[in-house]
Amino acid sequence: MNGGIEMSRMFGTDGVRGVAGTELTIDLAMKLGQAGAYVLTKERAHQPTIIVGCDTRISGGMLANALMAGICSVGANAIYAGVVPTPAIAYLTRKHKVDAGVVISASHNPMEFNGIKFFNGEGYKLSDQLEDEIEALIKNHMKDVPLPTGSSIGKIEYRFDIRDEYIRFIKKSVPIDLSGLKIVVDCAEGAAYYTSVTALKDLGANLVAIHTHPDGTNINSNCGSTHMEELKARVVYERADIGIAFDGDADRMLAVDELGNMVDGDQIMAIIGNHMKQQGRLKKDTIVVTVMTNLGFTLMGEREGLHIEKTKVGDRYVLEHMLEHGYNLGGEQSGHIIFLDDNTTGDGLLSALQLLRVMVDTGRKLSDLAEIMEVLPQALINAKVPNHKKEHYMEYTEIAEAVKELEEKFNGEGRVLIRPSGTEPMVRVMIEGKDQNIIEEEARNLADLITKIML
Repeated sequence: MNGGIEMSRMFGTDGVRGVAGTELTIDLAMKLGQAGAYVLTKERAHQPTIIVGCDTRISGGMLANALMAGICSVGANAIYAGVVPTPAIAYLTRKHKVDAGVVISASHNPMEFNGIKFFNGEGYKLSDQLEDEIEALIKNHMKDVPLPTGSSIGKIEYRFDIRDEYIRFIKKSVPIDLSGLKIVVDCAEGAAYYTSVTALKDLGANLVAIHTHPDGTNINSNCGSTHMEELKARVVYERADIGIAFDGDADRMLAVDELGNMVDGDQIMAIIGNHMKQQGRLKKDTIVVTVMTNLGFTLMGEREGLHIEKTKVGDRYVLEHMLEHGYNLGGEQSGHIIFLDDNTTGDGLLSALQLLRVMVDTGRKLSDLAEIMEVLPQALINAKVPNHKKEHYMEYTEIAEAVKELEEKFNGEGRVLIRPSGTEPMVRVMIEGKDQNIIEEEARNLADLITKIML
């Protein structure tokens, strides 16, 4: 177990991540398979089964085989679905009533990274408590975990056809006729290259598909939801109605309107949320977002009679809040949007179809729909502070007073958000408001003040 993973908590906010081969080794993948299968299935009397899928990274096959060897070694069976989107594994885990699902992907990270993420039998990401249990077993060298022999060893079944079950499910969830629309879709050389193209064509779209030739090394490379330049240009060139961009594992989606402007996750949730509210489908007229969501979204909610509830940054916190309070729409600016009526995790293809449904139902252009919210300018400046002090910035009177003064100055048309970096010795100062120059100056001044007082 070399690399930096063992030093801190092995599981990050989205599974175990690292450079494949050095940090995320085959040894670690095998142990995660063993410990994960054991912890997730130890209460079961039957022989458990776990579905495994991966994105298009070159290291996917290597890690999947190591992981499945670990699963089988503790007496569980594995079903290998091959390359599928993350949300497809969440759905298939529920549909086939298996004990767990595992996705091997590092989402939007560069190709040399990979990750291992577990879903429980209900298709939800694991709780911290279960992740800690898996990690403790690995650090304890699988002490007291029985390794069966003979006919009790697990087996691997290869089911590359079940990706089509996910496509059928998605088309049934949002049954729309796309025959009037020209769509450019960017599959990021990732897991969406087959499922998204097939679903959109089946629904009748006039489709231009780009970045659908993954070779194991080109995932997210100048394409997909983290690099939208080519998609913007292509939508304008093709005179398309909309551009859709996925990330590597297709759990996020961002859009481009017919004029080549980006439509981000906040705008997408505003468009869909209002449409759902008008149709009586938005539970408690509420959308759950994070504290990083643009202030323009909150102002839109006030104007349109929507309740906006905010959580910490991270889709798992959004999901927890939705489950706890019975809401069915939530997500992040990055395009990770959760439609709980249909799936248990962010689903890029589902989000795309929900957005297209509004365009089809209303007959309106995306640029027109996106005007429902004004995206206010944001300025983000990092203030260097000692690591051990970064959580305590508001205990300094001068800083607290400076923040209060700024908020009074903005008078509801701007806001100040300060949060410590999770990984570096710094505090991030984010200011939103109407005027980019003013907020950048204010953010720089506040960051300088924080550094001066806290260093």
